[in-house]
Amino acid sequence: MATTASETRPLAALPLLKGQKALVTGANSGIGKATAIGLGRVGADVVVNYVAGKEAAEDVVREIQSFGVRAYAHEADVSQEDQVVAMIARVVEEFGTIDIMVANAGLQRDASVTDMTLAQWHKVLDVNLTGQFLCAREAAKEFMRRGVVPEVSCAAGKIICMSSVHQIIPWAGHVNYAASKGGVLMMMQTLAQELAPHRIRVNAVAPGAIRTPINRSAWDTPEAEEALLRLIPYRRVGDPEDIANAVAVLASDFMDYVVGSTLYVDGGMTLFPGFATGG
Repeated sequence: MATTASETRPLAALPLLKGQKALVTGANSGIGKATAIGLGRVGADVVVNYVAGKEAAEDVVREIQSFGVRAYAHEADVSQEDQVVAMIARVVEEFGTIDIMVANAGLQRDASVTDMTLAQWHKVLDVNLTGQFLCAREAAKEFMRRGVVPEVSCAAGKIICMSSVHQIIPWAGHVNYAASKGGVLMMMQTLAQELAPHRIRVNAVAPGAIRTPINRSAWDTPEAEEALLRLIPYRRVGDPEDIANAVAVLASDFMDYVVGSTLYVDGGMTLFPGFATGG
């Protein structure tokens, strides 16, 4: 039986990330919103990036500030190099540095391959893949400049790329999205290989089916949810807080030896559930 969104428990307000400075892109709704709030709940100061929806972003800021930490909203399109450079520069100016980069911003422009326009292809790759590269690159520069501050973290910095189960599961009708997430997998591993000697940890979180506005039609009726649950062995649709909890723990020193890994948070969707009865 499926659970409701309220049944996912957020991490307790423990100082897991106390004193650390985090930036979450695409943080005024869905997974990004839950992640930004989750990082604030465990002690991080948080920048809430958004590209549209200023009022929603400010609401997220106020919720984060209620935990007694600092937060502000910053408008920037992560696919635009100059805007990303300026965003990271402001984080350093406002907070002194950055410790955690969560490259979450992403979107879909779905169409069959024969109907997909080049503009749809480019838009998804520009935001989902190039945007993550730009954010990771600029954060890495600051991590390398500052180095490890042992009283803050074992690592010089943490980059967490938001991927998807579709980095390994093909998805007809979504070739641009699946290609972008497949690219995130190899980009993340290559960044991890290059940056690990600098004590910078790069990892990814790959959500499965999560209750967000972007996929409401897949779970907002009993019939739709039952069809979706056939793809999820754990028999519930995920909540944004499931991802937020995973990101918070992955960014903490409890996971200091985890480098270049993807954490699938999917209720078992990547276990090929169609073969559970023998195929």
